[in-house]
Amino acid sequence: MLDDDPVFKALADPIRRLLLDVLFEREGRSLGELEGAVNEHVEMTRFGVAKHLRLLEQAGLVVTRKHGRTKLHYLNPVPIQQIHRRWIGKYTERAGIASVLLGMKETIERTASEQPDASDQPDRPNRSDPEPKDEQ
Repeated sequence: MLDDDPVFKALADPIRRLLLDVLFEREGRSLGELEGAVNEHVEMTRFGVAKHLRLLEQAGLVVTRKHGRTKLHYLNPVPIQQIHRRWIGKYTERAGIASVLLGMKETIERTASEQPDASDQPDRPNRSDPEPKDEQ
C-alpha cells in the first residue's frame, strides 16, 4: 500500500506548494533561483528554502541532479499522480453522477421559482363548486 503521509505533509505547506509551482513552470532550477522565487512572495533565508526542498525530496516530489558544482531541482509528478488515482479519481467518477443530480435539482428549483405562486392567483371558482344559478 502506498504511504501517502509524506506527500500530504509536503503539500500541506504553502511554501512547498509554491516551490512545486515554480518547478512546474520551469524545471532544473538551482537553490539560488528557487530562493529568489520564494522571496518574491515571502521573506525566507536560503537555509529555509533548502529545508523545504529537503522535505519535498523526502516525499519524492522533487529530484535533484548535479550539473557541475550546481545542484538542480526537478519536479517528480509521479507521487501526485498516485495521490490523484488513489484519492481524487474515484471521487471524480461519482462526481459525474452527483453533477447530474445537482443539475436536475437546479432545474427543478428554477422551474418552481418561475411558476407563479398560488396565493398570487385571482380567485377562480373551483370546478367542484356548483355553478351559481341566475335568479330571475
